Amino acid sequence: MSLSDSPRVFSKKEVARHCTKDSCWVLLGTRVYDVTGFLRMHPGGEALILRRAGNDISPELEGPPHRHSENARRWMEQYYIGEQDKDCDADETQTARKRRKSKERTEDEEPSPLSKCSQVNLDTDLVDWRKPLAWQVGHLGEKYDTWVHQPVDRPIRLFGNYFLEASTKTSWYMVPVVWIPLVIYLSWYSYTTLGQETTRLFANTDYSILVHKYSFPFIFLMGMIMWTFLEYCIHRFVFHMRPPAHNYYLITIHFLLHGQHHKSPYDGSRLVFPPGLASVAIGGLYLLLTKIFPETLGVSLFVGGLFGYVVYDMIHYYLHYGSPKRNSYLYSLKAYHVKHHFEHQRAGFGITTTLWDRPFNTLIPEQTF
Repeated sequence: MSLSDSPRVFSKKEVARHCTKDSCWVLLGTRVYDVTGFLRMHPGGEALILRRAGNDISPELEGPPHRHSENARRWMEQYYIGEQDKDCDADETQTARKRRKSKERTEDEEPSPLSKCSQVNLDTDLVDWRKPLAWQVGHLGEKYDTWVHQPVDRPIRLFGNYFLEASTKTSWYMVPVVWIPLVIYLSWYSYTTLGQETTRLFANTDYSILVHKYSFPFIFLMGMIMWTFLEYCIHRFVFHMRPPAHNYYLITIHFLLHGQHHKSPYDGSRLVFPPGLASVAIGGLYLLLTKIFPETLGVSLFVGGLFGYVVYDMIHYYLHYGSPKRNSYLYSLKAYHVKHHFEHQRAGFGITTTLWDRPFNTLIPEQTF
């Protein structure tokens, strides 16, 4: 093995110096990991890792409180940067000096955080990461399900065409910017129309109930609860369907809908739905509710569901990138959702709530946290 292929070697003092939010290193035995980029993503929060910066975290991975999954351990390897020389007290080892000098002529700056934690082997991985993935994954067949649930911390390029690729990416703030004005308008429309006292819900041809404007908050809330059920069903039965191993097209569709999110769960540009794609499902829900119920009642339910969707997308983004306070509701949701990604892909389908996981027996056991 050449010098360029050998791992960097760090002294104890070097490792100990990296104990801040700007540069946080930890150890697994003598293996050194730069987990700076993972601090905000960790379900236990930044402080939990920072308290162990510069130290061996092997006991924490084994538990208690829980033993980390194989996917979590595999994820950890993306941040590996070298080895600690326990017998060396100098600030830098001779090997590290030689390595740096050999790169002085070819490197003008430190590698980006992405290059440090994107350790996919480009030569041996099942797909070619140098090319768009959308048209490759369908060929994985029986290997697809295992491959897609082994997450990596690197961006995914789905399409070669620039405009097609850009249409699959969305900044989080676009969701409230696009949909909240519609929520406000339809809420006002529903309330004022109900105030005209012309909306009635018919039980049969002889009996009907007047839907009063003061019932709008209750109907709105029912729409939000309805959304949580739709959220659960879509996540479980559509996003987590198991495409037949022999069907190239269903595998590709699954990857585009949700598989790419499980393969790269911290790709921030694909954590919320693009408004154009979401509008198809939202429009379908609107048409369905206004056909089933009197129009104003259907719109009132719809606007509550639409607001529930906005809350869902914002919470989902926050669960991946936020740092909720320990013992808060969002803290427990973040831990729950991370478990879904790394260990329990066939359970834990609730995002904004675990309400529907309970009656449908897909709740992630508490003892695994």
